[in-house]
Amino acid sequence: AVHGARKMEDYGRFLALLVSALLVGFVSVIFSLVWVFHYREGLSWDGGPREFNWHPVLVITGFVFIQGIAVIVYRLPWTWKCSKLLMKFIHAGLNTIAMILGIVSMVAVFEYHNARNIPNMYSLHSWIGLTAVVFYSLQLFLGFAVFLLPFAPVPLRAALMPIHVYSGLTIFATVIATALMGITEKLIFSLKNPAYSASPPEATFVNCLGLLLVIFGALILWMASRSHWKRPPEENAKVLRPIGGTPEGAEAESTMTGGSNADKPDLRINSEAARKQNLKLDEAGQRSTM
Repeated sequence: AVHGARKMEDYGRFLALLVSALLVGFVSVIFSLVWVFHYREGLSWDGGPREFNWHPVLVITGFVFIQGIAVIVYRLPWTWKCSKLLMKFIHAGLNTIAMILGIVSMVAVFEYHNARNIPNMYSLHSWIGLTAVVFYSLQLFLGFAVFLLPFAPVPLRAALMPIHVYSGLTIFATVIATALMGITEKLIFSLKNPAYSASPPEATFVNCLGLLLVIFGALILWMASRSHWKRPPEENAKVLRPIGGTPEGAEAESTMTGGSNADKPDLRINSEAARKQNLKLDEAGQRSTM
């Protein structure tokens, strides 16, 4: 009973953090739209300032909010009854959407700069931002190739999983930091009379947007780093095997049915060892957040 009460209390804390994160993330997206429509010229695709405005909106919507959801999608308790493969597709799909929006946001900036003869790639914001896009694309590609498609050998998956998790969280945190640099840079360049240092209403509003991004990132990283909130291993998971192969231990079980009784204990031990190895690898797979 005590264990059940702790489990329900922990579940309640997770839900509270999840709702808070989703609310803060959604409000951040709304803030970005209010910024470009109320304080800037709105949105368009004409090579002017309105095309540039797509950049903060798409970065916050895709690279921050949608990527944040993708980071914690494995940890949603009501998805634990879903197959691991389905959750991999959802995880990959969310990250793909985020990457597409991020790339479109980059195109908007380059087209705006080229139309106005503004130099590209001269600021720290642009350096780190482009680096984040490149590494995010590599992360997504390797995630598809190694963890989604069934061709990679199990030892390779197990070896790359910690790197996959760490790089995913690092990229997400880097995107938050880059967004903060970007909105600050935009305010410094755009606010002339009154200047940014005079704290006009737009500056205060966008500073609040930056605080929301920090809070959202902190909530997502906290939920993603708590080991007791990870997706539990699948007890009935099949032993991982290469395409066209048979599960490890399957031959042992079939041999047990026709072999002598003296061989059965050893074969059972081999089958149980294979099952435990698979559960260990599956548990490692649950930590995937990117």
